Formats: sequence, structure tokens, C-alpha cells
Amino acid sequence: MGVQGITSFMEGDGNILKNVHFRNSKLIIDGCNLYYLLYFNSHFSQSHGGDYDSFKFQIEKFFQVLQECNIDPFVVLDGGSDGSDKKLETLKQRAQSKINTAKILSNGLQEKGGVLPTLVNQVFKQVLLSLNVPMAQVFYEADQEIASLAQMWNCPVLSNDSDFYIFDLKAGFLPISHFQWNKMAVTHGSQKRYISCKRYTTTSFCRYVHINRQLLPVFAALLGNDNVKMHTMGIFLRWEDYSSMTGRFARIDGLLKWLSSFQGQQEALDSVLKLIDRDYNRQKKYIANSLLSLGIEEYHLSSSCLERFFNTGVGPGSSRLPEPLRVFPEWMLLPFMQGRLPSCMVDVLLKRRRIMGTQVEDFQMPSGNIISRPLRQVFYGLLLGGRMEDQSSQRSPVEYVEEYDREGTDLTSSMVEAVLPRSADQLQLDTLAQVPHVVRLELLLETISVSQSSLSGVPPHLRLPVAVTCYWLRHAHPQPDQPLLQALLLGLLFGELHRQRQSQRVRRPENLLFERLRGEIQKGAKGLDLVVSHAYSQWQSCLRDGIHLNQLLSVPLAEPQCAWLYRGTVVHQLEAKLRGPMTPESLLEGSCSFKQLYRAMLDAIHKSQTDIVITKASRAIPSSLKMPQDDLAARLRMLELETEEEGDEGGSTAKPENDLGWTLVTVRTRHKAKERLNRSRNPEFSRKQERIGWD
Repeated sequence: MGVQGITSFMEGDGNILKNVHFRNSKLIIDGCNLYYLLYFNSHFSQSHGGDYDSFKFQIEKFFQVLQECNIDPFVVLDGGSDGSDKKLETLKQRAQSKINTAKILSNGLQEKGGVLPTLVNQVFKQVLLSLNVPMAQVFYEADQEIASLAQMWNCPVLSNDSDFYIFDLKAGFLPISHFQWNKMAVTHGSQKRYISCKRYTTTSFCRYVHINRQLLPVFAALLGNDNVKMHTMGIFLRWEDYSSMTGRFARIDGLLKWLSSFQGQQEALDSVLKLIDRDYNRQKKYIANSLLSLGIEEYHLSSSCLERFFNTGVGPGSSRLPEPLRVFPEWMLLPFMQGRLPSCMVDVLLKRRRIMGTQVEDFQMPSGNIISRPLRQVFYGLLLGGRMEDQSSQRSPVEYVEEYDREGTDLTSSMVEAVLPRSADQLQLDTLAQVPHVVRLELLLETISVSQSSLSGVPPHLRLPVAVTCYWLRHAHPQPDQPLLQALLLGLLFGELHRQRQSQRVRRPENLLFERLRGEIQKGAKGLDLVVSHAYSQWQSCLRDGIHLNQLLSVPLAEPQCAWLYRGTVVHQLEAKLRGPMTPESLLEGSCSFKQLYRAMLDAIHKSQTDIVITKASRAIPSSLKMPQDDLAARLRMLELETEEEGDEGGSTAKPENDLGWTLVTVRTRHKAKERLNRSRNPEFSRKQERIGWD
């Protein structure tokens, strides 16, 4: 939510916000505001898809400072949008604005605001869980729950949401933009640490502007927020006429002057309706009355389930939820509040709707979210396709989810069918958590089209990223080539090295490898290549949707720590260097363990691609003519070798001696035209849509 223009007004008047030294207190934190601030104020790159490890360290530093100041944080995150559709237009406008910003960034320009990388929310939740910071993900927007809990505990709220200027909180509101956590200070004459910040309270504000505190919700509704916009009804009330000021704050000042003559909400509401009745027709008066009443009600504080959750770790129970939310099965409530399930499932379950995020990518190409849509379709199918009440019918009706995503630079919507593999036809959402682990794992791997055996050589915590990479290689457009894959896998190794260094389990060869990698990266930044950006945007979309599906299935594959999986500035630079003389072998020289890990990931990818080719070929041949699988694999290999021999006639395809192997090849018949060895960087001419294998 947010009240139009109020933040600038409050900050522009030096008498409203008070300087304080904050310590020794509970603090309710607006989690979405916090991770937005931490990412953008740290000046991380916005053009390369995220530097998640640096973001992780920034989160850890923030909560370390709170601990040193004896501040007990309680973080609350948004779930879905509220139960109505009154904010849909606002949400669509925000999505369009993010598309516009991403387009500007893709042109190599800077833009105020920025675009959050795909996995920021997931990284933030995982880091808080690892730090044991109390965290709750609520089902709707978090504002009211945050305000209710702060009022119960008599502690302040940390946020940048201007609605907290309206909620009547005894302990007040700390605007996050004035919270100088990175300049922790020490009290003179003692070792007591504190954070300098500014505090707002409704008591001091209302005393300053001479209005009753009860009138603040009327003030917000008349100014306009995400839910109440009088101008969209053609109603324009000239509050500036009541002000002696000129300039941009005259409207707010005039409204405060007008409200100062009233004692209660109803009196003020009746008076504004008389103004509308005088200048507009009766129908507009009735509509305005309804909208303003709803807008005022939004600031009414009711009881919150958060106190019980934070004190006992117990979820709310479906009987305590608003009626629309009772579609959630009982087993999902606690993991959802713990942040172990994705927030997007609220809008999918309640509204059959999802607004997709946008990344910095090639805007001449389809959205990077498109290739992972089949993963989302199964996610939707599990959520919508099997409810207990539908068992009476032979087969549930087809369900669709309306997805909002970019087409070019415009936000458009499309109806996406919720689907389930036949093996999952009988699964019910209400009992999904009780399904045996082996069944849930098979469903996940079937959806990603990866066999369990192909992942057996990969460490458990990297199996999902490697499986997703196999999916990405088969579905990405333009088709990823060898340097794109090599850089991505080396990026995973860089993250794994970083993770092991954090846990102090790194030997000397790995330390040397880390320093060598870091040295290569620091030799010089590279300009933005949209082909590369688009490829990795697609990979992150696949990873996000793979993680969401894995979470819904109660993590049959170990959940990876996303902070270590992708550092965009590193991967982009590695990709550029791998198009020159550098090879993975030369980078990994001296570290046997990381050479083995690199080979294990490549081997899993090769095995997965071969399995897919064999399966598809096997399905296409009548059973009476099928050869044994080993013979079929051998025949496919012979076809590849024959094609390579044909290619040799047109030029050398020899690999560098120190290459770690698995050259990218296309699985073709011997009669297919030869692929160009050196592809153009122009995707519309060079990136062919063919199935790929690894030799």
C-alpha cells in the first residue's frame, strides 16, 4: 500500500521526524522493504541477474548490527495480494513500470529504482532461516499484521511504507531510509551501541498539525492510496484552496487544515460527501462513500496470528483464517508462514492469477519466463487440479491460471493450463505431503525430464540446479552454446568454493583456485551482452520454478542455497573469457576435487541429454523393431561420429588438449546439413532449435 505524496511531506518538514538513538528493543521489520533497501543501497549490479553472495553478506551484516545493539528483530513478509481485486490495476501498473526499467537497463543505461533479481526473495528467506532470525510470511499483504503486532508488543516498525504514517502505533514508526545501521555508534562513556535513526509517532504529528488522531485514516483515504483513487471516478477536490501554502505540499496542507475542524471520522466523511454531492451527481457520491469507507477500514487494527506464531512456532489453523484462505490444506499453513513455500501460491489458489517478474534481458526476444512455463503448469496442476471436493467427478474440469508477463515491452496476459503428468493424476493437494518420498521425487524429475541415475554423481545440494540446467539446455531459445554452459557451471563452482571458505573447510589448493578465479574476474569488467543476459535470465526462471515445484512437493531433492548458485558479474565475465584462450581446465588447474565436481556435473548433463534422446527415439519405433537400449545408444553415438567426420571435411573441429571435454554437438541424422562451427553472435541467424547432446 502507500499514501500518495505523504513521505515527501513528512520528510520535508523538519519538525515531524525526531532523531533517536535506537537500541534495547524489539523491532517489527517489513521484510520486503528491507531486502529492497539492502539490495539497491548496496549498489550491486542490476544488469547481470544478481550478485546473490554479496547480498547474503549484506543481510548478515545488517542482523549482526541489530544483535550488537541488543535489538530483537521480527521480520514479516508479504504473501499474496488481498482477497479483493481492488489493487489489480495498481499491481499491473507496477509490473509495467518494472518492464520499462528493465528495458532501460538492458540498453546499458542507469535508471532510478531498479529491478530486483529473480531469486532475491528466496535468498533473503534462506539467509534469515540460517541465522535463526524470527520470520513470518503472511497470507496477504503484511501491513496490517505488522501494525497489529507492533501495537500488541508496544515496539516500533521498520519500513518505508507510507501507510505506517497512518497506523496509530504507540511506539511509532522508523522510516528505513533514515535507519543508519551501517554507521553504528557507541554511547560516550560506555560500550553501549546504538543505531541513529528518525522516529515518527501519530501523537506528535497530530499535535503539530492540530488534528485528532482518529482522522488520520480519513486523511489517507482522501489523499488517495493504492485502493482509493478518487480521480479515477472523475472526482477532484481542491484541497489546496484551504491552504496558505503554494507548491507541491499545498494540497496536503490544505486537507489537514480542512480536517482540523472535525472531531471524528464520521463527521469528516459526511462533510466530504456533501462536497461531492454539491459538485457531482448522486451516483458518484454513493460510489465515493463506499470507497472511502473501505479505505478508512484498512487502517483498523484487529488481532494478529503473528504473536502466537512467534511465541510458540504454531501456525494459525484453517479455522482462524478468513474464509477465502480456507482453501489452503492444513499441512501447508505452517510451512507457508515459515517461508518454506512460495508466496505466489496464494494468488494462484485464490485468484487463478500470477504476475511474473521481469529481468534485464533481450527485449527483442520472448520473455525469459516462457521456457519454464511447463514447470509452472505442473505447479498449477498440483495446486488446482486435485482437491478433495472434486473426487465425485470422473475427472476435474480443466483449470487455467492467468499469467501476466511482458510481450516486447508491454504487459500482457495469457491463460496457462494447469496440467499434471498421468502418473500424478490421482494426487490430491490435501494429502500431497503424505505421498511417499519416492513418488514425489519421480514426479519432480519427470517434470524436469531428468533421471535419478543421471544425477547420482552430483552432490545432493547441487542436484536440483544441475537438473534445472539440463532442462534449460533443452528448452532455452536461442540455444545455449558451450561457453554459456561452461561459465554457468564454473559459476556454480565459484559459489561452492565461496561456501566452503565460509565454513572454513577449504584446503590450500582450493584457496589458490578461489584466488585465481577472483583474480581473473577482477581483471576487467565486460559490457552487457544481451544474448548472454537473456540465456541466464531463462536459466534463473527455470531455477525459480524448479525450486517452487520442489517446495510444493516437500523438497524431494535437497533445497540448494541460492546465494551460492549465481553471481552474475562473475558468470558474465567467465563467459566472455571462455570465448578466448581460457578453458575450464586451465582455471581449475591444481584442484583435483573441483575438477572432479566439474566433470560430475558435465557427466550428469551428458547422461540426461542421452537419456532424453534414447527415450524419444525408443517411443518413435514400433516395439517389434526396437533394439536393446545399449545397442540404440551405441547407434546414436555412431551417427554422431559419422556426422563429425563429415564436418571434419569442411574444417578442423579439434579440441584444445587441456579442455575438460564434452564439446557441444547436435544430435542429427547423417543426412542433415552441417552446423557452422563458429556461430555468429547474431541469434536470429545462428542459434538453431535442435536437440543437443554432449560428447
